Amino acid sequence: MPVAVLVASVLSGSVPPAQAQTLTMPDQGRLLALGGASQIEGAGGGGLTPWALITGYGSRDSYGANVHTTGVRTQDYAIDSAGIAIGIADRFEVSLASQKLQGSKAPLADLAITQDIVGLKLKLSGDALVDQDRAMPQIALGIQFKRNNGVHGLEALGVTDVTQLGARSNHGIDVTLSATKVLLAQSLLLNATVRATKANQLGLLGFGGDLHDRYQPMLETSVVYLVNRKLVVGAEYRMKPHNLSVDAEKAYADVFVGYFPVKNFSMVLGWVTLGDLTIFNPRRQNGVYLSLQGGL
Repeated sequence: MPVAVLVASVLSGSVPPAQAQTLTMPDQGRLLALGGASQIEGAGGGGLTPWALITGYGSRDSYGANVHTTGVRTQDYAIDSAGIAIGIADRFEVSLASQKLQGSKAPLADLAITQDIVGLKLKLSGDALVDQDRAMPQIALGIQFKRNNGVHGLEALGVTDVTQLGARSNHGIDVTLSATKVLLAQSLLLNATVRATKANQLGLLGFGGDLHDRYQPMLETSVVYLVNRKLVVGAEYRMKPHNLSVDAEKAYADVFVGYFPVKNFSMVLGWVTLGDLTIFNPRRQNGVYLSLQGGL
């Protein structure tokens, strides 16, 4: 429940002050590590794909919030992401993120592309942790509004917008449906997400293209092993559409280690492969992924 609503309820006498105080303070009532990390588009989940879990450690009577910074470094490119996310009553999530793609080698050494992302997520049913006696996973519906802010560093070629690279639009919407299950006896977290998208390279190269301009369902999966209360290891796979002839887009994948020393801080370190990002640097882009998250 938003703080402003709670204050108004207290003033009107409809909510006792003691209850309002409990609800307005983040109780961090969920298990360590199950607050997840922030995926590269800002939603709660793994590194590459969102999970059905709501970000933060707030229980159904509280809320949680966090900030994150993420960096990916490959041979020819760098992708950076930073943002904030809030989870409310373990049911609803709001996230804001900004991404930047930069080139590091010719002919795209001066390339810089940024985009902003607003994400919403709603838990529809189930509980990934509590429902240990049945196979039902936690299911959540997500939506990400993305706007590309233009292309920098290619002005000499007359390119200032992703539509000049073949994209049909500089803005788009991704819709995700995620199912997440925690198997405590096996120390496993399993996630599958189906994403309807037109995004090229997360949207950093725009949306739609000369090859395709329609929504396509893409599968994203995560498998995480809970080594102990503070340490996890996992792997992810994310299918990608191929809409642009100038971008031989391929699936993303990673393997990672996540460390959760306390509920206020987490770190995820991994190896990631992003495929061929453009035809101008035609080789598979492999590199290191590091994400830091702090919250309450």
